[in-house]
Amino acid sequence: MNHFSLRRPLRALVAPAVALTLGLSTALSAAHAAEPDDVVAKVGEASITEADLAFAAQEIGPDLQRFPPAQWRQILLDILIDMKLLAKAAEDAKLDQDPDFQRQMDFLKTRALRGAFVAQKIDGAISEEQIQAAYDKQFADYEGPEEVHARHILVKEEAEAKAIIEELDGGADFAELAKTKSTGPSAPNGGDLGYFAAGQMVKPFEEAAFALETGTYTKEPVQTQFGWHVILVEDKRRQEKPSLEQVADQLRQPLLRDAYKAEMDKLKGETTVEILDEQLKAAAEAAAAAEAPAKAQ
Repeated sequence: MNHFSLRRPLRALVAPAVALTLGLSTALSAAHAAEPDDVVAKVGEASITEADLAFAAQEIGPDLQRFPPAQWRQILLDILIDMKLLAKAAEDAKLDQDPDFQRQMDFLKTRALRGAFVAQKIDGAISEEQIQAAYDKQFADYEGPEEVHARHILVKEEAEAKAIIEELDGGADFAELAKTKSTGPSAPNGGDLGYFAAGQMVKPFEEAAFALETGTYTKEPVQTQFGWHVILVEDKRRQEKPSLEQVADQLRQPLLRDAYKAEMDKLKGETTVEILDEQLKAAAEAAAAAEAPAKAQ
């Protein structure tokens, strides 16, 4: 057990795959100081460019992470060579003239155009000033949760913990006792657990720590599933508000949602949308009716 096992497990924050793949493509280009149109290989009459490598990185970025970075460009090039060869074979077989293929291409073009518009005209239009204003509004009267800086001495038996409390009452140094008597991995650091907020420690430990005044220790041992604790609170403070840089992406999301909705409302107001399938039409009307009360508020 380490002292972090006292803390409740926190959910890991996982970056979206798109951020990963864009980062890969940027790293690939930056590493070689290349221009997008630079040709890296020829397959018959077809060219493979640095831009092609970047697009391929966006497509398979998560899978690329399984290999050493030094191999990324070669892997991407191998994939693109195969693609060019198979695409040429498909054209020779006139598969590009197949109606289903053409419908698929229409869909892929529409999706790519939508992505480009959102990236450039909606997301790209959100200014640093808007993010700053959102930060100022959200954190104007911010008061962070209380945090406690504590040390603890962990032993197996209640009698041991009581004996330690008696030593503390007699003037013994808490940190020195922790180094020699605590069974927890924080012992070499004098039992120091650093600062923690509510919800980060197991319940009995947390309740005892937050109930103590600064500079005092528990007069009765505290039992958890790890054993018996003697706890000293060294300091209490309010968590500082996060910096703009720490929350900029978080603040951008509602701005992006609002901008996206405003643009969609504008476009729908300018364009007639007619649903011909009766079942889909009924579903759309029901959804619009359900949304109407919320819009009115």
